[in-house]
Amino acid sequence: MLTRDHPAAVTRLRTSWTRLLLVLSVMGPGLITGNVDNDANGIATFSVAGASFGYRILWTLFLTAFALSVVQEMAARMGAVTGKGLADLIRERFGVRLTLFAMATLVVANFANTVGDFAGVAGSLEIFGVSRYVSVPAAGVIVWLLVVKGSYRSVERVFLGAILVYVTYIASAVLARPPWGQVLRETLTPSFQATPAYLATVIGVVGTTIAPWMQFYHQASVVDKGITAAEYHLAKWDTYVGMVSANLIAFFIVVACAATLHVNGIGVAGAKDAALALAPLAGRYASALFAIGLLNAALFSVAIIPLSTAYAVCEAFGWEAGL
Repeated sequence: MLTRDHPAAVTRLRTSWTRLLLVLSVMGPGLITGNVDNDANGIATFSVAGASFGYRILWTLFLTAFALSVVQEMAARMGAVTGKGLADLIRERFGVRLTLFAMATLVVANFANTVGDFAGVAGSLEIFGVSRYVSVPAAGVIVWLLVVKGSYRSVERVFLGAILVYVTYIASAVLARPPWGQVLRETLTPSFQATPAYLATVIGVVGTTIAPWMQFYHQASVVDKGITAAEYHLAKWDTYVGMVSANLIAFFIVVACAATLHVNGIGVAGAKDAALALAPLAGRYASALFAIGLLNAALFSVAIIPLSTAYAVCEAFGWEAGL
């Protein structure tokens, strides 16, 4: 009996490993897009939200995770089915004039995002005593070399490695020692405040999570990676994992700031302020980890968001696009 069952067991094991390898082979676009969503601007928003309203803002992350998964799944699916980027499809469907308007607004928005992320590079390294006049030019050179000189596969490996650094925010939240029972209760129980500050914060959380550049980059990277409609049933899990993990990191950022800054009545204006304020409350390790996470997120974003712009503009004009 064991002899007869053994080949079947081996076959099932090989099939499982084959499926896992197939899934891993198409992983990348969704994971990268989702986690870059937690850029320096996003971290600043989540830090302010946690410091201002504590755990009462956590329930919104369920909504953003769901909405982001739906939107990005559609973008990835269009890329896999058509083999074309979003700007390319907009031009074909709506014409050049509307495409130019869409590209102009995207370029302006992405430029503002990129400036904010370079500010994140400067702010994070200033915590470690590095001048912004050194860190910002150095970051620009590093990103330029990576994107211009690297192939798609090499750049993707670097980006996937950068995702692992986001674990610093989980560590920061744990070091802050929040009351996890209260965290869970506030997460599962929506609470509302009819105040302009609370509503503005909720809008900010939603706005920083669902960003236009994400649709353009995600769809273009699906095309660049060569994912086809036949492979999409595997690739969609890359999207879901990426979007859920992005919101999970946002969750821990809010928790870290709520457990330290909010309970002590300390307000912050951005992510750098939050990192500095964590030191006397949660320890210098929590502060350093928060700053390292901010640096990683900022560097990650100053590479991806301009790349999103380049993809979109090239597609809009029918130029060759891709790494």
